[in-house]
Amino acid sequence: MVIRQRRAPVREMPNRINEKIKGVDEVRLVGDNVENGVYPIGEAIRIADSLELDLVEISPSAEPPVCKIMDYQKFLYHQKKREKEKKANSTKVVVKEIRFGPQTDDHDFNFKLKHAQEFLKDGFKVKAYVFFKGRSILFKGQGETLLARFAQELEDLGKPEQLPQLEGKRMIITISPKKTK
Repeated sequence: MVIRQRRAPVREMPNRINEKIKGVDEVRLVGDNVENGVYPIGEAIRIADSLELDLVEISPSAEPPVCKIMDYQKFLYHQKKREKEKKANSTKVVVKEIRFGPQTDDHDFNFKLKHAQEFLKDGFKVKAYVFFKGRSILFKGQGETLLARFAQELEDLGKPEQLPQLEGKRMIITISPKKTK
């Protein structure tokens, strides 16, 4: 029996920096405190060293490659910070489920309708379904009518994503909240 160790993935830097920029004779230099232009690679690295900054390859496919003089660690830090903020600001879709039986009476229907209205006001999606047990699958029409009525009652707060569909023993409808301006 051979036991293999898993290696941690090697994180590559997305840009080549300083002496790692190889295979080119000249680079186009851009930056804030540098005179823009085409320089030999050695001189560009000396300019970056004199400013105590890094020479970072921005566009390797250009002719000649475009490099910028900047503090690379600070650049990576701000890039990670932006990605983290973007991830925090992204909305996560939460789906709340409401279950009906094919012979749900008006009081139970209204009770569950109020919950669905609260969910939609809070910005959640609502997945309502009628669960058919045993021979109650014969009442598919009642389930479809119930879900259509449910969607109609919630028309001002949300819109159905599709018509009620039968999936196995469940008839499902998903209602997403309307965008408020």
